[in-house]
Amino acid sequence: MFQTEVSVEKVALTLKLLGDKTRLTMVGLLKDNECCVCEFVEVFQMSQPSISQHLRKLRDAGIVKEKRSGQWIFYSLNKESESYPMVMTILDYIPDQKEKLNFLEAEGKRIVCN
Repeated sequence: MFQTEVSVEKVALTLKLLGDKTRLTMVGLLKDNECCVCEFVEVFQMSQPSISQHLRKLRDAGIVKEKRSGQWIFYSLNKESESYPMVMTILDYIPDQKEKLNFLEAEGKRIVCN
């Protein structure tokens, strides 16, 4: 895979953002899935404004992107970001986060936004 060189500042920002446990877990959840803010609220048991603040930081850095569907905003990893290869490498070092989404689905909360 061709890897482009990323500036020290961009790498430092990405590492700083992913140094937060909540944001790292969010990115882990987005590795193979698209998620809505309401799903993150359920997973983390945090307020919607707190979740949105974390997502805004990740979006502003280009790590995630958003897609609007009616009143809902869905987030996914930004595969076009120059940081994407580094983010994916970091995610190789953390446990898979699928069980959190599986639990939401079992509780009937995975598709709350649709």
